[in-house]
Amino acid sequence: QLQLVESGGGLVQAGGSLRLSCAASGSTFEYAVGWFRQAPGKEREFVAAVSRADVDTVYGASVKGRVTISRDGAKNTVYLQLNSVKPEDTAVYYCAADRRVWVAGVPTTPGQYNYWGQGTQVTVSS
Repeated sequence: QLQLVESGGGLVQAGGSLRLSCAASGSTFEYAVGWFRQAPGKEREFVAAVSRADVDTVYGASVKGRVTISRDGAKNTVYLQLNSVKPEDTAVYYCAADRRVWVAGVPTTPGQYNYWGQGTQVTVSS
């Protein structure tokens, strides 16, 4: 069973940058890996995902242009680079992974992911 551990969260000023890490207990090459976030009282929101074998990446509308997802296979780690952060980016950020192949392409909903990390808090001050 794949285990995921997020890190890199913290307090950052608006306009700043942050890099989140998702360390896996094994290779994620055959997994799609996604990042989601959840603010208090809100639904879990899709942020970004990279497909199996790094064929494709997809970004959520609210972060597109400010976020980059990347995978380091040698370190079994997937990164989420957040730039030009805004107070509305404040949330707990989760990474997730799944091996299934989806006809529609890169999975972008929480229900399409089987493995989840515990989350890391990102707080953006104005």
